[in-house]
Amino acid sequence: MNTWQLLVDSFPKIILPGLVMTVPLTLISFSLAIVIAVIVALIQYAKVPVLTQIARIYIWIIRGTPLLVQLMVGYYGPSAFGIKTNGFAVAIVVFAINEGAYCAETIRGCMESVPKGQLEAGYCVGMSYWGIMWHVILPQSFRAAFPALGNSLISMVKDTSLASNITVTEMFLATRQIAGRTYQFLPLYLEVAFIYLMFSTVLEALQRRGEVGLGRYDNGTSGS
Repeated sequence: MNTWQLLVDSFPKIILPGLVMTVPLTLISFSLAIVIAVIVALIQYAKVPVLTQIARIYIWIIRGTPLLVQLMVGYYGPSAFGIKTNGFAVAIVVFAINEGAYCAETIRGCMESVPKGQLEAGYCVGMSYWGIMWHVILPQSFRAAFPALGNSLISMVKDTSLASNITVTEMFLATRQIAGRTYQFLPLYLEVAFIYLMFSTVLEALQRRGEVGLGRYDNGTSGS
């Protein structure tokens, strides 16, 4: 079999795990990461005693250790206590916790960039603290954080390749298996790189459209 025929035959075998494993893994993990990030950012913004210190330690540990090591600990750690693990479930949890730490700092920074006067104005019109957070601070923070969060999502798509180390059959592991049978490593790895590039390009296009939409919204709001 020549190289071109191999690439044609292997393409559906690689992209299928991408659609049924890589994409769901990315979307579920990132959604959970945003929830974690918002909670951690709110705790730090409000300077909640004890919880703020716990949040800082969480961010310090996650940002200071490699994602691959975190995956290995999450996958093999429970087995030390006789607990069986599922690679896909572990990957979701680890990716969410990892990305949540980074996104929390992004959102916290954007929250702190909102003028404090808006918090005081909210109190003046009778809004509660959480009402101000939900209706005033967080919407502005998310608009400011949107480009950085979009970059984080694109990075997560590529980072899912690390899940192959804990038996998750995503695109990279599927490619490794085909390459192991055919010994055509370079062409196949270039092919999977191209597929990752395709996914990232789609997300970049959606990110740009989202930024344009938010820009129009801000202009309309300021114009009103």
